[in-house]
Amino acid sequence: MKILVIGRGGREHAIICALKKSPRVEKIYCAPGNGGISCDAINVPIDEMDKEKMRRFAKNEGIDLAVVAPDNPLAEGMVDFLESGGIPCFGPTKKAAQIESSKIFAKKLMEKYNIPTAAYQAFDDAKTAIEYLKHQKKYPAVIKADGLALGKGVIIADDFEKASQAVSDMILNQKFGSSGEKIVIEEFLTGPEISVLCLTDGKTIKPMLSSMDHKRAFDSDTGPNTGGMGAIAPNPAYSAEVAQQCMEKIFIPTIKAMESEGCAFSGCLYFGLMLTPNGPKVIEYNCRFGDPETQAVLPLLETDLLEIMEAIKRKRLGEVEVRFSKKHSACVVVASKGYPKAYSKGFLISGLDENGQLNGAKIYHAGTALENGQFKTSGGRVLGISTTANSLEEAIDLAYDAAYKIRFQGSWFRKDIGKKALEFS
Repeated sequence: MKILVIGRGGREHAIICALKKSPRVEKIYCAPGNGGISCDAINVPIDEMDKEKMRRFAKNEGIDLAVVAPDNPLAEGMVDFLESGGIPCFGPTKKAAQIESSKIFAKKLMEKYNIPTAAYQAFDDAKTAIEYLKHQKKYPAVIKADGLALGKGVIIADDFEKASQAVSDMILNQKFGSSGEKIVIEEFLTGPEISVLCLTDGKTIKPMLSSMDHKRAFDSDTGPNTGGMGAIAPNPAYSAEVAQQCMEKIFIPTIKAMESEGCAFSGCLYFGLMLTPNGPKVIEYNCRFGDPETQAVLPLLETDLLEIMEAIKRKRLGEVEVRFSKKHSACVVVASKGYPKAYSKGFLISGLDENGQLNGAKIYHAGTALENGQFKTSGGRVLGISTTANSLEEAIDLAYDAAYKIRFQGSWFRKDIGKKALEFS
């Protein structure tokens, strides 16, 4: 089979590496890909948002399956467009992708179908939102841009001044463009955070291993929100009892709700959960594989990923056993100085071999370019250093051993990935 993976980051690299293990995969293309991905797939210079060029390429090359991985092309209907041209796709339709592309859609869905989540109010007017903040007086408060914002459209405000500034930045100053024209103000939930990627064909839902993401930029969960600075799997807070509660009260009801609303979801549905004193609640949905959770979860997958994706396309996921290793994994993200704000590019990366790898770890490339046989930085999150071991502590140690061997000007990473998980376990 010929596979086309759409995207350019570490998540896409992890998906490609998992698909490569399938004996039925003949060729993998990635559009547009990156420097490190070019060692595992054939990069195609097509922007992930360019529907016309993507469909033309897929038709000309006889692509058997297109895996649409990032949020933006999913939200803009890449799956609908490719499938209308006869290209089978893994990923949700534009209508189903609303579960991530609109926080207000997701909150209304949960409210209507009694899916546990934080209390909220939605606003499209800054003055009304700020008046609401004045009267509710509960802090921290969570302010979210309604639309997609590269994982950065969430502000946790400790007081009224910071909360009102966040509202002004989103609605009035358009910090996140049109994504912030509408906002959600939520209550602040406490407890261990859990990420669960769930495979679904719209009827059957099969959770993958749980994981723990680390969203804040700096150690001890300080600094601005990022796309994710690292992850571990499985998450020790996700007990069998919690898993059962999530399945009965969150996972199945969500899939049924989407079907009832006429936007059945097919693909990978990400549940961002908080294990509160009142049980698990949904913080957010993503309409695709998480990043960097995928880089921690997929190395532990034992079932053929292509087999799973094909079963989902055929609405026969219930016939496939999705198996995972009993090992543990860790992923540490090495980033560019300045991320998640402005950063420079083009710095030479040392410590990698000619395939962009390093002994003792799997290196997933997120923001790299390959020029004259040398890897250089081309993004904010540059590399995901992923390791597996018999214990979580060992996996974390191996990941940091590898991270310290990689250098480029301005490189940095959090030093406490998995620390909370170790304390919990």
